[in-house]
Amino acid sequence: MDSILIKTLAAVILGFVISAVLGKYLVPALRRWKAGQAIKEDGPTWHMSKQGTPTMGGLMFIAAVAIVVLVLNGPAILSGDLTSVFVLLFALVFGLIGFIDDYAKIKKKENTGLSASQKFLLQLAAAILFIVLLRNSGILSPNLYVPFFGVEWKLPWVVYMIFAALVITGTVNAVNITDGVDGLSSSVTLPVCAFFAASFGYAYLHWDRPGSAGMTVFAAALFGGLVGFLVYNFYPAKVFMGDTGSLFLGGMVCGLAFALDIPLVLILVGIIYIVETLSDIIQIVYFKATHGKRIFRMAPLHHHLEMGGWSEKKVVFVFAGISLVFCILAFFGVIGRFPVL
Repeated sequence: MDSILIKTLAAVILGFVISAVLGKYLVPALRRWKAGQAIKEDGPTWHMSKQGTPTMGGLMFIAAVAIVVLVLNGPAILSGDLTSVFVLLFALVFGLIGFIDDYAKIKKKENTGLSASQKFLLQLAAAILFIVLLRNSGILSPNLYVPFFGVEWKLPWVVYMIFAALVITGTVNAVNITDGVDGLSSSVTLPVCAFFAASFGYAYLHWDRPGSAGMTVFAAALFGGLVGFLVYNFYPAKVFMGDTGSLFLGGMVCGLAFALDIPLVLILVGIIYIVETLSDIIQIVYFKATHGKRIFRMAPLHHHLEMGGWSEKKVVFVFAGISLVFCILAFFGVIGRFPVL
């Protein structure tokens, strides 16, 4: 108990320190490299003042997570526990896709990088490879555990693969959509990190699930890294995470859920990502069906609320609070998955 608690706290502190210190040097460097964010003209007019704010700031918490995980989980990795390595590589692939997209936007000086089909195919390939790795390593089963009900749906592997690929690509892009207000995506994801740290810690203490100790450290490192990033990203933001950060973050959330072998928990812990994405989809469908009418003032939902007079800080605090409540509920919904030894 004491050992895992100490390592978890160390991961949070180190993640924060590394991310915050890197930011001190990365933000000025991004300005010098003119890695500024292009703002969509169809967004809120007051967001145009953010034009030129450095992007790709997600490199701060990406580096922090990678360093902390490799250092603190090093002995376990060398002894053959590769769960944290698989999740890290998976998230890094998504981060790389985002980096390529950000770089293309900067080069073209507009808010379009890779095409939607290019990103989808790259994400789909990464998702399939990740699921195959987890399956072949015995980390993942084709059984879907339903939180709160304590039942499992047994699926054929082919069906499970299709399900997993759609969930991963959908969730990653939902996290990306949520990243539209200073500090929003990071703040909403902090309770998600805490949930996974608590869940993996519980699994380690009460079930001794393989890889759980290392994944507890992993989630804690991401928590600390995001807090360090928020030093620079909270309103008014000095830097944006960019697709580099948001796709990595989405990959991390998915990787943690599948490594825990409870992907359906994403419905609860990812409630804000889901609502944000649904608001965007509903707006588009309704707009096309009614030839120009809108349900929301602007989509996704955070822009609708901004147009209604909410400040960016209010959006962040309310959404993060909702995320926290659902993450607490999710924890009590999944602990039945881990029988006490």
